[in-house]
Amino acid sequence: MIGSFDGRTAFVTGAASGIGLALTRALAAEGAKVMLADIEQGALNAALRDLKDSGADARAVACDVSDRTSVIHAAEETFAAFGKVHVVCNNAGVGIGGPVEAIAEADWDWLIGVNFMGAVHGIQAFLPHIKAHGEGGHVVNTASMAGLAGPAGIAPYNATKAAVISLTETLAAELAGTDIGVSVLCTAFVRTRIATSARNRPSRFGEADDAPANPQMAALVEAGLDPAFVADRVLAGIRSNDLYILTHPEVRDVVAGRFDQIMAAFDRASLHEPATRPEVAAALRA
Repeated sequence: MIGSFDGRTAFVTGAASGIGLALTRALAAEGAKVMLADIEQGALNAALRDLKDSGADARAVACDVSDRTSVIHAAEETFAAFGKVHVVCNNAGVGIGGPVEAIAEADWDWLIGVNFMGAVHGIQAFLPHIKAHGEGGHVVNTASMAGLAGPAGIAPYNATKAAVISLTETLAAELAGTDIGVSVLCTAFVRTRIATSARNRPSRFGEADDAPANPQMAALVEAGLDPAFVADRVLAGIRSNDLYILTHPEVRDVVAGRFDQIMAAFDRASLHEPATRPEVAAALRA
């Protein structure tokens, strides 16, 4: 587990802007060495300059998290620069909208590649190393309230973020009783550049849609939480080893409504099925 960040090393994806940049600043302010990883080279260079100007021990590496080879390269660069890594923030994310039946397969591939496989690639590249050095560590995967609530019009985003939540829960179960903590970050609207994430879409996923962002969604993002506030919540969550790091308590009733429906479905199931078997629940319990 991580009680202090001083002298530790953190690897952060999506680090050139938004929550990722705020995380690198917060970690550096606590004495951590940081490796910034991002696909957007110009913004990455600028972010690194700013961090170094503030006195941080920081490096940067270009990284496409949807490409396993790119993430492995970024991990190798991090090990070469700093030796051991203790905190991994799989934060890079992209978004796209539209009705489920109209979203192109390439769009699904892009969001699955970045939002979900980006987290998988980060875990696979760094977790064996953290286990091997034996100094403890923490993995933070950035999901979203959208993964808990499932709002209309952004199905690939919702689905990939729900997958990240499940992935993180599974990883926490696998690492229970070890000195490696696991957290999933779920926010609603934060002032980031996700509304223009198509600017970083790799060519193998096809042409980006030039249509403007949804004005209502863009306005909500612009009026969203300060990424610095979110970063502070993440660091507090790491220290207390919280599995779920949440913001936006106003979304509580929406999420509660979902679980109320699930519990009601269990009540209906109990009316029609034979006596329960404890071993079934035990097999699924974390």
